Amino acid sequence: MFEAIRITTTLLKLRISFAIAMSALVGMLAADGAFSMLKATVFALAVLGAAGAVSAFNHYYERAGDRLMVRTRGRPFARGTLKPGVVWPITFLGLLVASLAMAAAVGGTLAAVFVFLGAFTYGIVYTVWLKRRSVWNIVVGGAAGSFAILAGAAVVEPNMQATPILLAIVMFLWTPPHFWSLAAAKGDDYRNAGVPMLPNVVSERVWTSLILGHTVLLAVLSLVPLAFGMGPVYGIFAAVGGGLFAWRSWQLFRAPSHKTAYANFKASLIQFSLLTTGVFVDTGIKWAF
Repeated sequence: MFEAIRITTTLLKLRISFAIAMSALVGMLAADGAFSMLKATVFALAVLGAAGAVSAFNHYYERAGDRLMVRTRGRPFARGTLKPGVVWPITFLGLLVASLAMAAAVGGTLAAVFVFLGAFTYGIVYTVWLKRRSVWNIVVGGAAGSFAILAGAAVVEPNMQATPILLAIVMFLWTPPHFWSLAAAKGDDYRNAGVPMLPNVVSERVWTSLILGHTVLLAVLSLVPLAFGMGPVYGIFAAVGGGLFAWRSWQLFRAPSHKTAYANFKASLIQFSLLTTGVFVDTGIKWAF
């Protein structure tokens, strides 16, 4: 039983899928409109299901390449724990369709369209089309998380508002330096697998400059929602997270190494966690008072 749970958790990339579901909740909380806890919970589960479906498809489609990477060779399809067969893509598609139907039922058509766009971007545009063909793979693939925020906002208010759009842009800017830092820290893995991640194909000055530019811009943009109704508590969380990420990116720019790259990768996770927590706490304070 525990082995089945472990395989399922890995296959659906539940940590990443959970983060995408949290992004949808962030979009709901950041939007100005009627909020329903029941609707929010069901919609978040729908996003979790959709993200898990395309993540599982990514495992299946990338099974051969995953065997070439230390970081991914233990995945169920790569290791051979699960055997390839047509039943798997059909199962993953079924989960995606069910999740989209659930999203439409509780969140409306526009919200479901955004969930679909996020799934399509990650499952087809990134995994099938760009991952092994373009150095800008993760830049375009980063839109998947942005769509989750917009989907959540559409549940509350179909007319898009400034704060969710800004947070979606922040998420779009966050994804490349997050994965570029990981690629720099695990460079041999991506080279062995033939994935053209930016740090492996351009000079250190170029990719460290792009990481620094992304993080500084997202740190600044994450504070702009203060002008559209977000409170000071959110501002503190956003400033600390963005400041840490930008500082680590500056260190990486000054002295590129596996160590500084991994430190920046961890800073990106902290920034995401603090920004998400800031939205949750700030909204909770507003509701309480």
